[in-house]
Amino acid sequence: MIKLYDYLLSANCYKARLLLSMLDVPHELVPIEFYPRREHESAAFKKINPLGHIPVIDDDGFILRDAHAILMYLACKYDGGRDWYPTGDPRLLGEVASWLQFADGTAATASAARLCINFGYDFDLEACQAGAHRLFRVLDEHVWFREQEGLSWVASAAAPTVADMALFPDVALSEEGGISREDYPALRRWTERIQRLGGFIDMPGVLPVAPLPS
Repeated sequence: MIKLYDYLLSANCYKARLLLSMLDVPHELVPIEFYPRREHESAAFKKINPLGHIPVIDDDGFILRDAHAILMYLACKYDGGRDWYPTGDPRLLGEVASWLQFADGTAATASAARLCINFGYDFDLEACQAGAHRLFRVLDEHVWFREQEGLSWVASAAAPTVADMALFPDVALSEEGGISREDYPALRRWTERIQRLGGFIDMPGVLPVAPLPS
């Protein structure tokens, strides 16, 4: 069984928990107290990940760190239909890869602002917030154009991909970093679509939404 070294309030850990749930993969959560004890920086944890970062998975002895690498691995191993990580479609796979890179930016801005406010990290809060708004404007416009094409997700696919999982927590938790989503209606609709997916799980600050009327 997969072990996920996890912190409940971590956006990056939430990405892994979401995909594990949506893929219905049995797993064990191993809590790591990120704050205030900073167990991820302990000597014991650094034997698992010398970089001292979470999340980390242990899949029968295979150790993998980095949230987005974990998403790709889980999708490739546990999604037989290859919808979440479309390795059979080079163009679509390239799109997904580009949005995973984009998600590194939302983590470094929106999630960093949240770390400043909630966990006392010494980042430039105003710069993080401004950077997040710049990226959110790009993403909101992109999602709006996707909707005009009859598509619901970040990549040009009929189903969500790991790109959606990589971006969702950074966006959904952005209000905790002082980043309002009021001016991003397409982005709000996209987050609600994810919150209605089968297997969706919540976390503090992110709740399921009611199903659409039939």
